[in-house]
Amino acid sequence: MYKLKLIDKISLVLAIIGAINWGLIGLFNLNLVGVLFGEPANLIGRLVYILIGVSGANLLMLLIKTKQSFKQ
Repeated sequence: MYKLKLIDKISLVLAIIGAINWGLIGLFNLNLVGVLFGEPANLIGRLVYILIGVSGANLLMLLIKTKQSFKQ
């Protein structure tokens, strides 16, 4: 069984934050990252978006790794 590393746990938290943000945008037209870090997206806001995107890519790799470990 694959044991989650710290980076995987951080990626999960960031992906959840991103998913909640997209849900708020869809339901209430409220961009929580924009509210917290300024609109339009300044440097910090853009970094948050980049980190969320990278965490999504990391979770995709995690999915591939765990799928391979289950086959063995």
